Amino acid sequence: MGDAPTPLDDASRSQELELVRRALDGDREAFDQIMEQAAPALFRFASRRLNHDRETTREIVQATLVKVVENLDAFRGESRLMSWMCGICRFEILAHYRAKKREAAHTDVDESLPGVHQALAASSGGHGRPGEDLEHRERTALVHLALDHLPEHYARALEWKYLEGLPVKEIAARLELELKAAESVLTRARAAFRALFAELAADPTTRVDSEITTQRSAGRPGGAQ
Repeated sequence: MGDAPTPLDDASRSQELELVRRALDGDREAFDQIMEQAAPALFRFASRRLNHDRETTREIVQATLVKVVENLDAFRGESRLMSWMCGICRFEILAHYRAKKREAAHTDVDESLPGVHQALAASSGGHGRPGEDLEHRERTALVHLALDHLPEHYARALEWKYLEGLPVKEIAARLELELKAAESVLTRARAAFRALFAELAADPTTRVDSEITTQRSAGRPGGAQ
């Protein structure tokens, strides 16, 4: 995704673990640094997945930061600290939609997913009639959740193709692939997105509940990939 943190290297890992250790030891400056860096990044992350609803985004970010504080001692440096926090934020977003008793779980998959292009384009479009606003937000959330769970190069290829409108030649250059190889990546990415979107539309909680169980058994909240 476009807001994904940079890859973790040994130096960054050590710095982040040291920052977390200091915060856990009561160092107010370290704690404030974590919160000040996290809040705006989490707001951007959540806002895209909540159709830029500022009030709901603020609520989700606040809930995420509470969970971050409660679980900071579980951070092990296996991903970037921001990725770890984005994983917590993703679960809070899903919990929000689950509480709304979203109707996406009861829609016909063939109707809710007319195509990859339509689903991705709808997620970036404006509002329709007032009665369509909730449906638009639900579809947007499903699209972003599906993209979040795809391999990063699949997600980026789909965004470049369907949201930015780039030609395959340009996508191939960005991926540092030959044209045919890039076309193959797009084909696999479309298939993976379609299957995952349909799975989430049928039951948006199943995949995340499974991830939460796995992560809890490992003793940590999840991180964004």
